[in-house]
Amino acid sequence: MGALSSRVAVVTGASRGIGKGIALALAEHGATVYVTGRTVAPGSHPLPGTVGDTAAECDRRGGTGVAVQVDHANDEQVAALFERVEREQGRLDILVNNAFSLPDDLTDPEPFWEKPLSNWEMVDVGVRSNFVAARHAATIMAPKKSGLIVAVSGYTGVAYTYGVLFGMAKSAVDRMARDMAVELQPYDVASVSIWQGLTFTERAERNLAAIPGLAEGSATRPENGCSPEFAGRVIAALAQDPAIMSRSGGTFITAELAEEYGVTDIDGREIPSLRSTRGEPIWSPIAGADSSGLGVGPTPSPSSSLQRSTS
Repeated sequence: MGALSSRVAVVTGASRGIGKGIALALAEHGATVYVTGRTVAPGSHPLPGTVGDTAAECDRRGGTGVAVQVDHANDEQVAALFERVEREQGRLDILVNNAFSLPDDLTDPEPFWEKPLSNWEMVDVGVRSNFVAARHAATIMAPKKSGLIVAVSGYTGVAYTYGVLFGMAKSAVDRMARDMAVELQPYDVASVSIWQGLTFTERAERNLAAIPGLAEGSATRPENGCSPEFAGRVIAALAQDPAIMSRSGGTFITAELAEEYGVTDIDGREIPSLRSTRGEPIWSPIAGADSSGLGVGPTPSPSSSLQRSTS
């Protein structure tokens, strides 16, 4: 039996890419993984992958995959997802907020005023969607005083990457994870944000092959890249850490967590941290907050906070 064989996880946006890699890594440790995404029919998306494909591979890896078609811009579908998880499992141990709406012109060089307003979808599915999913997850986790909520972010939280909205969304995700940690602390539910660098998703490999000069960019040098499963391996380690609450509220570079936990990529490589060239996280764990302006303020009482979360 795997170390996570008794755990139930929801991984959003897991038809392909980082979400798929995270789902597979958790399943490899025995977890039951609810795999969400919009793609259910092969060939209906320009890139390969469906929620069913990911769930089936989760089964082959030793866990249990449950495919659920969810548009994370649709609040009713998200609510139905978490209602199903609670009904079928009676618990939720891990939520990975990975779903993110990436516009086709993300890497195009035009400035923000020349790109369409529809690119605001990165905020709708990437920031608001994180909040909605975390709200439902907390309603299940808080009464049981156990759980881990992970936001997938990146160096773009502090370093300009591709455009205004992309950076703003990732920075917001980091801060959201921080403040959620404050309100979740009385319930022993941890909230963290992790920074990925270049990840060899289906989309990234397509873009690296098609866009001249992309491989020379500071954010997209292949020698610094990792597989989509790398983040999942780190999240699996976080989920097994008995001192996880000491990390709650922090933003962490995935490569640095991997070094601490002794985690390597699927090919055995150690992925480098880009802290020195791309920047460092703003938010430290709330357990180590000081009076420098990054303090957490008063912590809400369990009764008042739980009442809000279930209303």
